Amino acid sequence: MKKILFAALLLLSLMVCLTSLGCSGDLDDAKAGITAANKGDHDKAIAYWTKVIEIDTKDANAYCNRGRAWYDKGDYDKAIADWTKTIDIDPKNAAAYYNRGNAWTDKGDYDKAIVDYTKAIEIDPKYAFAYNNRGLAWGDKGDYDKAIADLTKAIEIDSKYADAYYNRGNAWRKKGDYDKAIVDYTKAIEINPKHTFAYGNRGIAWRDKGDYSKAIADFTAAIEINPKDVVAYSNRGYAWGRKGDYDKAITDLTKTIEIDPKYADAYCNRGNSWSGKGDYDKAIVDYTKAIEINPKYVFAYYGRGLAWADKGDFDKAIADYTKAIEINPKYAATYCYRGIAWYGKGDYDKAIADFTKAVEIDPKYADAYNGLAWLMATCPEGRYRDGKHAVELAEKAVALKNDVNYLDTLAAAYAEAGRFQEAIKTQERAITKLKQEGGAKDLPEFEEHLSSYKAGKPWREK
Repeated sequence: MKKILFAALLLLSLMVCLTSLGCSGDLDDAKAGITAANKGDHDKAIAYWTKVIEIDTKDANAYCNRGRAWYDKGDYDKAIADWTKTIDIDPKNAAAYYNRGNAWTDKGDYDKAIVDYTKAIEIDPKYAFAYNNRGLAWGDKGDYDKAIADLTKAIEIDSKYADAYYNRGNAWRKKGDYDKAIVDYTKAIEINPKHTFAYGNRGIAWRDKGDYSKAIADFTAAIEINPKDVVAYSNRGYAWGRKGDYDKAITDLTKTIEIDPKYADAYCNRGNSWSGKGDYDKAIVDYTKAIEINPKYVFAYYGRGLAWADKGDFDKAIADYTKAIEINPKYAATYCYRGIAWYGKGDYDKAIADFTKAVEIDPKYADAYNGLAWLMATCPEGRYRDGKHAVELAEKAVALKNDVNYLDTLAAAYAEAGRFQEAIKTQERAITKLKQEGGAKDLPEFEEHLSSYKAGKPWREK
């Protein structure tokens, strides 16, 4: 089921421009502009810096500081215009290049941002912030190696730069190197024990490594620092769900929703937990809410489709899977589970087409091989059965993952192919594994399959 989407914050900083007051006439306005900016009154700050500029149109620092006020208001175009004017007047103003780079970053123009950060570094080769933010821009472009190189340089310049370690951790994590990411997040926390984002993202790295207990500990630490950390609650809820503790997951995800009622991921993941508890009606309500908030939410459609299928409503399940496929045609699991729903309806041609599409998208998708093998081994309509092909598919599934259900399918495939001794041995392995895993509720079905093979009869779905 869905992994919660966590957009790690990439920590940027702006440089305050030096305030050089060239003549007495603009001194009061400049001081007032600084005071207004410090109070967060950006409109007043802009007004005062505009007066300074009217008195001295060559005051580079006045343009630079007004640019900062525009930036803080979220008007990046006007900020860029003022920082460009600063650079026109003072081409060696590294802070103006750096700040303009930040504005380009916030506009999503990472190439222009990189050009500006590079210029700031040329002017000041020890500009750690510029290396840090150029690293973030490379990361936003998906070039994590260049991101890591720049962030490493920032750390070499300032070994106590906690955010540079944190941001490099994010780059390592996105490259899939969770161990190096964890080392960097840990260093950021050593430097700044209140670095809530470092705890949160280290938790994600632990989660992606499959260590949900350590992930939960880190999300808990983030929540202790910031009791309103909605992302940490959401991620901890997801981790509880992965551990199978659905009640704790629901508690955390409900808290997430209380803090932010528009948090679609929390509804989707709470839906997953309700499904895990077997309460498909509550799951459907939560998935539906997630879709209302985000009509393009693939995983919510997919999860709701699973819930409908578990309730036996294959038509509604198929409708949701189909919608998920329209949004993301490359998500193999949706085809696989739509194939299962088609199989449940007895539409075997469409089931085969969907299972086949799933393995085309992901040649290592064991569930799809297993589904197709089960159909070809056990289908009640003889024209769809193919024992030899079923064995090939089931063997692929088992090779990819030693799953008890895949063994059950492989035994059925052997039986359909007339290889009953192999079917019996494989089914006995499946039953032993099922008992070891505590799957008592499925034991009667597995034993029924075994009895059929011992009687020299293939298994047929009813």
